[in-house]
Amino acid sequence: MDKQQQMGGDISTPNRTREIVARYGFSFKKSLGQNFLVDRNILHKIVGAADLGPKDGALEIGPGIGSLTEQLAKQARDVLAIEIDQRLIPILGETLTPYSNVKIVHGDVLKLSLNELLTEYLGDCERISVVANLPYYVTTPIVMKLLEERLPLQNIVVMIQKEVADRMAADPGTKDYGSLSIAVAYYCEPELVTVVPHSVFIPQPNVDSAVIKLKVRDKPPVEVEDEAFFFEVVQAAFAQRRKTIANNLLARFYGKGERARLEKILESAGIDPTRRGETLSIHEYARLSNQIRGSL
Repeated sequence: MDKQQQMGGDISTPNRTREIVARYGFSFKKSLGQNFLVDRNILHKIVGAADLGPKDGALEIGPGIGSLTEQLAKQARDVLAIEIDQRLIPILGETLTPYSNVKIVHGDVLKLSLNELLTEYLGDCERISVVANLPYYVTTPIVMKLLEERLPLQNIVVMIQKEVADRMAADPGTKDYGSLSIAVAYYCEPELVTVVPHSVFIPQPNVDSAVIKLKVRDKPPVEVEDEAFFFEVVQAAFAQRRKTIANNLLARFYGKGERARLEKILESAGIDPTRRGETLSIHEYARLSNQIRGSL
């Protein structure tokens, strides 16, 4: 009998999860978005989507009691798990005892230097992927931090609220398409992996989740003269979704008397001023931001 069997078997089963939670007297904090996944098939889908080899590393954010961490440890060379809740650190110390390739760091991922941590703990790995069940309330800030810091990542495979996953993977012209869709497409190639019902968590959240895979691009699919300004244009275009692209951009970048000038700029970028922001592709936004920047 191996160590893990002696300690009660697979962490991810409902009975094992309840037993661990009860033994430590752990109470779930809604403010931290704590929902523990108790479905082994979903865990295997998450890990499988990350395409981890024996020489690869995994960064996990919010390991909980270690059910996903355990599966990552079986596939990857090294696993770094960052947990914000101090109460979970001793629990993880027990549940992950059999896995010497796991390092637990206590801290807030939004405040940590991830580049330093990756170098320290996953520096010997050939490739690094983020694999995590992210708290709903902080999903977008975490994903954008991972992307904007240009970390040396192969894939980002995360389980998040289905509504947010739909927005990340949305195409132009759809109701879910917005500034988040464009930001994700700029850095990654998004792919929805699977929908996860709320019934496979303890406690159950009110909404369904989805697993999304973001394959990090070597370089963006468009060329922009000023990256920060590009995203500023995108944000402005979606400021009020019911307004035309011309009205939104006029309010942000030009005075009321400059409509004719703005319309000429839009037309020179090949964009009808009466279109709405959700109809423009990332390539059109790149062209437009370069034109507007040159006009200011």
